[in-house]
Amino acid sequence: MKILILGAGNMGLTYAQCLLRSRIVTPENMMVLCRNFEKANQLSQTYDGRFFSNPSLCVPEADLLILAVKPQDSTRLFEQIRELTSPDQLFISIMAGVKMQAVASALGSEKIIRAMPNLPAQIGAGVTAFTSTDAVTRIELVMVQNLLNTTGKTIYVEQEQMLDAATAISGSGPAYVYYFMNAMIEAAVNMGFSASEAELLVSQTFTGAVDLYNKADLSCENWIKKVASKGGTTEAALRVFEDTALHEDIIAGANAALKRATELGQG
Repeated sequence: MKILILGAGNMGLTYAQCLLRSRIVTPENMMVLCRNFEKANQLSQTYDGRFFSNPSLCVPEADLLILAVKPQDSTRLFEQIRELTSPDQLFISIMAGVKMQAVASALGSEKIIRAMPNLPAQIGAGVTAFTSTDAVTRIELVMVQNLLNTTGKTIYVEQEQMLDAATAISGSGPAYVYYFMNAMIEAAVNMGFSASEAELLVSQTFTGAVDLYNKADLSCENWIKKVASKGGTTEAALRVFEDTALHEDIIAGANAALKRATELGQG
């Protein structure tokens, strides 16, 4: 199978490297379309695979095409490749907010899969929600899930609108985590730790807490109860969070992200 990634940004290169590392595709069958010849030439000196700047040299050759350009560049991309695609090709779009029907109408193909990866995909620890049109066969879905699993874990959703929800939770989610971590680092520095000490304390606390959560069948509420003894330090912090409605603010923030994702999808 020959795979073409259209777009050589962070996510495009992430998929290229993950697919090659997993040996799902060979370097000879891994193609990447770049914006210009200079970038294609530069990347070819660093990465395995075949890099192109001319769509006519790679689009007709591909069996599977991964659309990995920025959403605002989708119209330009469609114009470039429309006359080069064929109905039997399978398309995976990771362009946020671009509906499957828009891709199908622009390219004249019904075999469309839309996926929403997140930033940790860069280290194989991401999570990707994906869905598909009815024309995609079960065998093709299994194949695509195996491809997406090279960047972490996957969730298949029946309704395309759930990808907007995935954008709000897992797509934007890493920034929420970094926001909370940054506040804790600042608090640690204010308490007297050096910046490096504060970063170590906070990053290892998050890593350890998440690992512990993943290795035991306990809810977040149960883990909170294990840490927060009555009248103790943790309870004092949690009381402030409750008084300032932090829990509700986090939910409100996620809903704001969902609203914006929906707006972007509507153009």
